[in-house]
Amino acid sequence: MTIYVPATSANLGAGFDSLGVALKFYNRVEIAPSRIFSLSIRGEGEKMLKARGNNVFIDIFNSVYERLTGEIGVFRFHFFNQIPLSRGMGSSSAVIVSAIYSAYAAAKCAIDKHEILNEAVLYERHPDNITPATFGGFCVAALEGGKVRHICTQLDPDLRAVMVIPNKPLSTRQSRAVLRQKVKLEDAVFNLSRSSLLTAALMTKNYDLLRCASQDRFHQEVRMRLLPALFEVQKTALGSGALMSTLSGSGSSFFNLAQNGDQAQKIASDLAKRFGAFRVEILEFDTLGTHSKE
Repeated sequence: MTIYVPATSANLGAGFDSLGVALKFYNRVEIAPSRIFSLSIRGEGEKMLKARGNNVFIDIFNSVYERLTGEIGVFRFHFFNQIPLSRGMGSSSAVIVSAIYSAYAAAKCAIDKHEILNEAVLYERHPDNITPATFGGFCVAALEGGKVRHICTQLDPDLRAVMVIPNKPLSTRQSRAVLRQKVKLEDAVFNLSRSSLLTAALMTKNYDLLRCASQDRFHQEVRMRLLPALFEVQKTALGSGALMSTLSGSGSSFFNLAQNGDQAQKIASDLAKRFGAFRVEILEFDTLGTHSKE
């Protein structure tokens, strides 16, 4: 079987740890029964010995598979990875969600994505990435009693994401270390109003509100200081007509939203000319989340 899991972009400005979208940019893993365990990696992570020798996917897969079947399975795994590591595009969440989904599929258990999501949150306590990775689309998620409460909806198919992927990684741990531990009441109200407005604007297609709705006072500015060129990335994208321009997850990638393909091409062209060392990708939005093909 082959399992696909999409990249994600989370936070989306003020929606800290609660808002995320899935992108048509996938990691996939091919799994087959085998007499001996084997693992290969192509694409992102293939040159990292740690990725080969201490694969989190395998640890989670084995744990879930044994729990479901009472057996220790032996499989061969071929990974083909597009999602860049430590760039704020949900690489860790993709590993977690796809490992759990794969174990259910290999064990021939019914796929219940709600169950898979609530297992994923045991490994990743922030639901903004694991929810769109599981279900696809634009997702709003919250934790209650260890369970993920969420609503996911499909975005307008004309919309495009223009992702700017710097050549410098930024670990979530490093990025979270710079966050303030206390925020002012006025900043909390600012972010609550913006995240609510952004959710409503995307669901009702009031895209003219997105530039205001994507503003943030919790995390973006302090994280962007770790790679100051990101301030110019945001300025360039907005100047080229992006509906919104936000740090993707904890960074270092940047998410820019375009109303259609033509606008996406212009934004991408302007960004590529200005930031030649950075990678620029125009992506559609994923509607399936993690899924399998026989």
